[in-house]
Parts: sequence; C-alpha cells; structure tokens
Amino acid sequence: MKLRVYLDVSDAVTRRRVAALLKADAEIALVGAAHDADIVLSEQVVPLRNGPAVAASPNGVLSARELDVLRLVARGLSNKEIAGELAITTHTVKFHLAAVLEKLGVRSRTEAVSLGMRKGLVPL
Repeated sequence: MKLRVYLDVSDAVTRRRVAALLKADAEIALVGAAHDADIVLSEQVVPLRNGPAVAASPNGVLSARELDVLRLVARGLSNKEIAGELAITTHTVKFHLAAVLEKLGVRSRTEAVSLGMRKGLVPL
C-alpha cells in the first residue's frame, strides 16, 4: 500500500521540487486533496513573540530561508560556511541574518539561537 501525500506548499518552484523527490519513491503517491492523504506536507509558519521587532516585520514570521540560516548558525557555521551550504553569497547570508535578528528581537547570533531553540525553530 502506498503512502498518500498531499503537498500544501504555496511556492510553485518548491512544490515542483518536493513533488519530484516524492514521485521518485515508488511507495509514495501524491494526491490532489488533503482529505485523501495519509500525510499533508505543508509550509510551517511559526509566529514569533509579540514585541516591537515583530510589529516592524512584514508578517511576523521567519521565511524559509531565514529559518535555514538560523539553523545553520545554530550548528556553529560561519557566514562564509552558510553561504557555501546554501549556495548564496555572504552578503545574502548577512541580509537574512539581520532579518532574523530583527524579527526575533535579539541582538546577537547567540541570542537568536537560544530563542530559536526555546520557540522550537531550531531542533535540539
């Protein structure tokens, strides 16, 4: 019996990439409606704590790329290493990291990781 999966991902490129990965597994069938699925894969939107940083951010949540950067910071990677891992420039890493710090309302990488762990954004 195949595992029935429904993709609830708004970004078309991401949806196509994930669908291609899932279709490569003969034990997985993509379905067209969530109620027909065994598992629903969706984007996780994590609201942040209330405060001025959240009010200043566009929607009060970390983007998927900001979350990627935060998790790599938690692994102890430098900006240069993060850039290499994500195939982006160090300038872009700095941009994402600045957005993470602002949205979380913290002033350092350490504070961001600590808060991210408490909020469940960074796995232990």
